Amino acid sequence: MILLDTSFLIDFFRGVEATRGFVEGNVAVTVITYHEIMTGVKRKRATKETEFFRRFFAQVRILSYDQKAAEESSSIAAQLMSVGIMVNALDILIAAIALTNGISRIATADKGFLEIEKVTDLNVVAY
Repeated sequence: MILLDTSFLIDFFRGVEATRGFVEGNVAVTVITYHEIMTGVKRKRATKETEFFRRFFAQVRILSYDQKAAEESSSIAAQLMSVGIMVNALDILIAAIALTNGISRIATADKGFLEIEKVTDLNVVAY
């Protein structure tokens, strides 16, 4: 299974060619990605896009942030801080959710995950 990050979903649905071929097989997203996507479409008051993404999210596995993920994310954040690397907190939460759910691969264009990859077993599939 591969986790699809927010940046990936945005690019995929915009038709970015580099994203093709990733969504075959078992995929998942996180509740954090749901939040980021829905915030964007609601901010724009894009009714068609809001409904489109609601239908999409109803068909894909959405992984939650729970206490186990909080434990993992705090470890990741502490490790990054100890080596002086700053990463977006939401990316750390997404990575922790993936890892605590047994998902070791994430498709993303977000370079912050490359930093997270240095301190975890996360395999970043950057495009």
